[in-house]
Amino acid sequence: MTALTLSTAGAATLRADALVVGVAKGVKGPVLAPGSEAVDKAFDGKLAAVLATLGATGAEGELTKLPAASGLKAPVVVAVGLGPVPDKEDAYDAEALRRAAGTAARSLSGSKKAGFALPAGSVEDAAAVAEGALLGSYAFTAYQGGENKLAPKDAKSKDGGPKQPLAEVALLGGKPRDKAYKAAVERALALVEEINRARDLINTPPNDLYPESFAAVATAAGKEHGVKVQVLDEKALVKGGYGGLLGVGQGSTNGPRLVKLAYTHPKAEKTLALVGKGITYDSGGISLKPAGHNETMKCDMSGAAAVFAAVITAARLGLKVNVTGWLALAENMPSGNATRPGDVLRMYSGKTVEVLNTDAEGRLVLADALTRASEEKPDAIVDVATLTGAMVLALGNRTFGIMANDDAFRTSVHEIAEEVGEASWPMPLPADLRKGMDSPTADMANMGERMGGGLVAGLFLKEFVGEGIAWAHLDIAGPAYHEGAPYGYTPKGGTGSAVRTLVRLAERTADGDLG
Repeated sequence: MTALTLSTAGAATLRADALVVGVAKGVKGPVLAPGSEAVDKAFDGKLAAVLATLGATGAEGELTKLPAASGLKAPVVVAVGLGPVPDKEDAYDAEALRRAAGTAARSLSGSKKAGFALPAGSVEDAAAVAEGALLGSYAFTAYQGGENKLAPKDAKSKDGGPKQPLAEVALLGGKPRDKAYKAAVERALALVEEINRARDLINTPPNDLYPESFAAVATAAGKEHGVKVQVLDEKALVKGGYGGLLGVGQGSTNGPRLVKLAYTHPKAEKTLALVGKGITYDSGGISLKPAGHNETMKCDMSGAAAVFAAVITAARLGLKVNVTGWLALAENMPSGNATRPGDVLRMYSGKTVEVLNTDAEGRLVLADALTRASEEKPDAIVDVATLTGAMVLALGNRTFGIMANDDAFRTSVHEIAEEVGEASWPMPLPADLRKGMDSPTADMANMGERMGGGLVAGLFLKEFVGEGIAWAHLDIAGPAYHEGAPYGYTPKGGTGSAVRTLVRLAERTADGDLG
């Protein structure tokens, strides 16, 4: 994990491999952002002109590297675009700062230290830069750079192995001795460490991450951070009647698990329950996915990873709220023992479900976990899942959908997501779509109308939420796993989508503003 410090040094005197400054897009060319004053002075006040000569405009995501002027200790200046100049001075959007810091951090992989002289005049700005830089520094290298046993013993790797992320971020322009700044940086560090742990889990190959091993990771983290962890194995699931989890997991040699993580605070007045879909690999089961759709299905546990990370972050931050996480873990595989289309499962709630498509498995494991979470009567439940391709068709690859049984709660969750920089959109739960899940054999089917499939899945889940409990469903199928080139602070692979939203929701709940 990249180190983060609030530096007391000035940009001109900091000894680092590079200095990062912000540049905005003005009407007549690039405009230097606050924080770059000392660097501009070293260029005799002509840094903006030099950048313009090099083709820089200040557009978001744009990055320009140039040799530093003689008055600077760092040898390289990295100018990163922030987008349009804000209407008010110093009023740069927090998400623009995150993305800019992430872009710069990615470009500096392999470096030991970089000074970030981006706008940090407020605690909020400093926190955004810190989050972006740390998120952008992420790299998943656990399976790279192994020894080649067939090579001669004196042979050396031509590329020296995978390039390591930026080792240290020195945040400039803040107030290192100010308690609010210190707290903001400490929060950013804890939050991003857990987001990056979620990313690691999502990126881990399914031969190494399966329900039992995921449960072991959760158990170890719980022990480290004072979170109580309970793991229900196959025997316990059979005894408890968890038909959804068992039905999905029975086709695999790696049995399902239901993991409960419980963080409690002695002064907490509210309880928030988080439920995550944890399909560690999704082949589709007997309803096998077509060729080209299996390669990234290790990411189908991204919801459980987000819930896990959020609970541990709440514990690390000592939030005055009780947060319970439920990880519904299973591996969906085809075999002679797998659930078939047409089978009927008796869920933990007692309801029976006819399985029309074994690739609609996420809702089955979530249903059991939602019922179990409801039994503890939390003040609110939020589930997170890479649930439907229909949601990707509706909202694209960067935006998750939000459904709920309470309009005010849905609005609150949406506002929180936008506040922390996670693109989301409120979606309805049309009552007329429920009839499509009627079954002549069971209480309901796990499939309904094809059109509006993401909403149908939400309606299915709603059936398993306890009466009187505010509930929201986040379908993160689009943004959970990024297959394209990295951008901003978003890496290729697992993204850690929804963690920031869940943590901020927990913070608001701790402050008495559940929504």
